[in-house]
Amino acid sequence: MQKQKIASEAAALVDTGDTVLITGSGGGLMDADRVFEALEDRFLSTDRPRNLTLIHATGIGTREHTGLSRFAHEGLVRRVIGGHWAWSPEMIDLALDEKIEAYNLPQGVLSLLTREAAAGRAGLFTSVGLHTFVDPNQSGGKLNACTTEALVERTTVADRDRLFYESPTVDVTILRGTTADERGNISTEQEAADLDILSAAQAAKRGGGTVIAQVKRLAEAESLPPRSVKVPAPLTDAVVVHPEQRQTVEAAHNPSFSGELRTPDDALAPLDFGLRKIVARRAAQELRPNTVVNLGFGISDGVANVAAEQDALDDVTFSIEQGLVGGIPAKGDIFGASHNPEAIVDATHQFDFYHGGGLDLTFLGMAQVDAHGHVNVSKFGDQLPGCGGFIDISQNTPEVVFCGSFAAGGLEISVSDRGLVIEQDGTIPKFVADVEHVTFNGDYARRQEQRVLYVTERAVFRLRADGLELTEIAPGVDLEEDVLAPMQFTPDVSPSLSRMDAQIFRP
Repeated sequence: MQKQKIASEAAALVDTGDTVLITGSGGGLMDADRVFEALEDRFLSTDRPRNLTLIHATGIGTREHTGLSRFAHEGLVRRVIGGHWAWSPEMIDLALDEKIEAYNLPQGVLSLLTREAAAGRAGLFTSVGLHTFVDPNQSGGKLNACTTEALVERTTVADRDRLFYESPTVDVTILRGTTADERGNISTEQEAADLDILSAAQAAKRGGGTVIAQVKRLAEAESLPPRSVKVPAPLTDAVVVHPEQRQTVEAAHNPSFSGELRTPDDALAPLDFGLRKIVARRAAQELRPNTVVNLGFGISDGVANVAAEQDALDDVTFSIEQGLVGGIPAKGDIFGASHNPEAIVDATHQFDFYHGGGLDLTFLGMAQVDAHGHVNVSKFGDQLPGCGGFIDISQNTPEVVFCGSFAAGGLEISVSDRGLVIEQDGTIPKFVADVEHVTFNGDYARRQEQRVLYVTERAVFRLRADGLELTEIAPGVDLEEDVLAPMQFTPDVSPSLSRMDAQIFRP
């Protein structure tokens, strides 16, 4: 096979100054880490390549030294354009220390831009990102002071405000599949997603660039079923075989993730009782039959487990932005996979559906909330997780349920016969006077007539015309001492303030 190369040979195909598009997702999902490692080794031993521009739609890595962190060396990259940063603390440090130019753009926008680049189109006009930190009227997606070039333009199309994101020119794409045949056709039969690997490969070839594919195994030429081929041979230039390639960081191969078999729903571990489950139970009360639902990363992913425990999975269709439809989205580090998915589609097509308003309901996290109903999940304190698909989803879904703890920093709770007991409150308030980053704009949501709910373990708020209104509090907590006093603003209190369902707090 002429295209087969060892990892160091593939790494040598990347030149100084190249724009490199990498694919993958958190927790090792479709992470071509053997190629990334070879690139890192080459740089550390030869000081080449240098000054790369790195583009990644999703977070890539495991929070250890894998994935995106392989590139986190001063001099190796000069600019990073990412949708989600949380999986690489080392790259975050470079951005916060002003060592690289750093941008955060919506994950769906970056995924769709990959397709625009593949087609040779100038870029993407969309409302996604308006009135958030991505809007040039705020920071234009720039994350630090040394980042000055504008990548996002505010314009008017058909008398409507839009943002224009210019298509990148891609020199090298690095992707991952399961099997390569001798011609270089790539299949993904053991992967937990397809992401946007086809568009990413096409984007590189459109500009005469190079496509490097990491796979687990080789097959005879033309032996792959045509419908299993995700990246055709004419689009690949180098294939690196890595037999130890793991499906995710948690398992070498879980066939229920790739749709090869179904795991009985009752065989999946239930969500442990605690704050996460309390929040997920209350949030799950917003589920309605015959709806298509998105779950975000973090505390909100527990909603699917609660639905499974309550035998409600047949009533709704859960989906996540990596392209999974149906099933039970996985939790924690391997968020991006789903147990027993009904369909695995390209992430670009999933975001077409999301941007077009196809979702009925979404459950998302929240790090900060202010009096306007703005939500921040992208940058706070010394944390820079990025927005991921949060903006794409939250701006285009008619009903949004934000989920999170009421405070951070050491919060400890228990339950008693009376209800919720706050053993130790958090030292970091999450209901603040003003969010540090506007990832969700409450004023814009009101104009779009979205229904917005904010669910915590001790209180539930709704977005009203004048800001947040407190509508429910947990049994056992004191309104003044436990809810209003820790907040940095005073919400309206509903005249029909009620107690949260007591069953939520029963183990």
